[in-house]
Amino acid sequence: MNWYIEVLKKYAVFNGRARRKEFWMFALFNALITIGIAFIEGMFGSPGFLSALYCLAVLLPSIGVSIRRLHDIGKSGWWLLITLVPLIGAIVYLVFLIMDSKDEGNPYGPNPKTAAA
Repeated sequence: MNWYIEVLKKYAVFNGRARRKEFWMFALFNALITIGIAFIEGMFGSPGFLSALYCLAVLLPSIGVSIRRLHDIGKSGWWLLITLVPLIGAIVYLVFLIMDSKDEGNPYGPNPKTAAA
């Protein structure tokens, strides 16, 4: 849960680097919360206002952590736009998200794995 809170604290930070663990833990908790909200809305027959509100609330943190994750592998944040290409873009983006951090520092900062240790 700390990883999720850390991403929310860096609400609109688009510089620096984010480890794989930070990105995937945020994605996991984001998915769990979304499923929980959808379940609650389904029980009460709500039209989806809570889901829409939550999606808007985590939009900037999601973009921020995605850009920082791309920075961690040495790619520009503009590579996030590859997701606009149907199917192929999603596959390339997923491969980028799975890749390990570059061991050395890069123009976006030092390796967060070695800085945390």
